[in-house]
Parts: sequence; C-alpha cells; structure tokens
Amino acid sequence: MLPRIDYIKQARIKLRLTQRELATLAGISTSMINQIESGRCKPSYETAKRIFEVLGSHEGKAAMKAREICNMKLISIQKNEPLQIAIEKMRDNSISQIPVFDGSKVVGVLSEDIVARSMIEGEGKNFLGRSISMIMEPPPPIVDGSTPAKALIPLVRFTKCVLVSERAEVVGIVTVSDTLKMVE
Repeated sequence: MLPRIDYIKQARIKLRLTQRELATLAGISTSMINQIESGRCKPSYETAKRIFEVLGSHEGKAAMKAREICNMKLISIQKNEPLQIAIEKMRDNSISQIPVFDGSKVVGVLSEDIVARSMIEGEGKNFLGRSISMIMEPPPPIVDGSTPAKALIPLVRFTKCVLVSERAEVVGIVTVSDTLKMVE
C-alpha cells in the first residue's frame, strides 16, 4: 500500500528537491510531477510507486545522522577518580551525565540521578572521596556516527545518553537536548 498522493509534494519539499530533480530521478516529466502535486492528474500505480521509492531513498540519505547531532566536546572521567572531581566537571560544564572510562574503554556512566540516589542512601563519611567506580552505572549504548538520529530518540529517553563512535573510537555524546537539533 502506497502513501497518499498529496504526500508527494510535502516529502519533496521536506527533502529540498525541486520538481525537476524529482521528475528526473523518477524517470518522468516535470510537468507530470506538477500535475500530480496540483491534483490535476492521478498517476498510475507504477508511476506513484516509482516516485515514492525515489522519495524514500532520498529520505534515508537526507536524514540526520548521529554524528550530526552529537556533542563532539566529550567530557569524560576515569573510573578511579574521586566523585568530587566528577561532580565538579559536571557542574562546571553544565552537564547531567558523564561517561566513565577505564583508559580508552567506556565502562560506565555517572549521572546527577545516581549521585543524588547515592547521597540519599547514605554512602558514608568520605562520600566525595569515593571512587566513581563504586557508584557508576553500566555504560550507555554506543552507536556508529552513521546511525539515523531519529533512531536515537527512544534510546536517549530510556538511557539518558548515547555515545557516538567513528572508527571504533568514541567521539561524541547525544543527550535529550541534542535530539532537539533535529527540529531546527
């Protein structure tokens, strides 16, 4: 089943294609695209299918990728550093979570929620001097930079952050606020 014909114009404009470009890619005339979009002509099933295939393939190419919305200023901390250092980094950089590394390997994440929960549960006298590894949570998901940004929205809502890698190296982080870049 194909989408509604009136979606053609909306999709073409959203993808920033001209009528001429869409017509060329679909193998039909520009005037045919114009007539379809204005409602003066109903395309055959095969023509409509071809147009929607072109729009679909361009949508995948035009969709924002994880590397385009991630924050490349990755602020991180090593697992054996004291909690006080992590809190200072989070406060100084206005971030609510920070990836935890062991050397160059991601081993966990520390968030405001985790710190607050640990404070409430009474972690003892030397709370700020404790190693991050004692309260960190499991590492966030790591996705390739070419992952469609739309796919990250449900993931970020659940995990609070997603790390982005390029050539097996973590290069950025995506948080809920970074996903708002898709609507700009």
